[in-house]
Amino acid sequence: MIPRYSGGRPSKLSNQQKEKLLFLLREKDTWTTEEVRFLILKEFGVEYTLKQVRVIVKKFGMKYAKPFVLDYRKPPDAENILKKHTTD
Repeated sequence: MIPRYSGGRPSKLSNQQKEKLLFLLREKDTWTTEEVRFLILKEFGVEYTLKQVRVIVKKFGMKYAKPFVLDYRKPPDAENILKKHTTD
């Protein structure tokens, strides 16, 4: 006899709540896992671990990336300056 596993515990968020979460996440370009966790807690009153938040975000098709440091001294037109100096 083959055991039938149901796939784990049901989600704490309903499908409608997940749709709203996805809408909220698309309002901003970058999120940290902690920010998403806080957003879920604030909007829906549901607490998730950081690992589970990463799983949810991945199911939305969003990608996880390491943040990079922005240099405050970089001029706003740095790319144009670089092009100008490399084409001379």
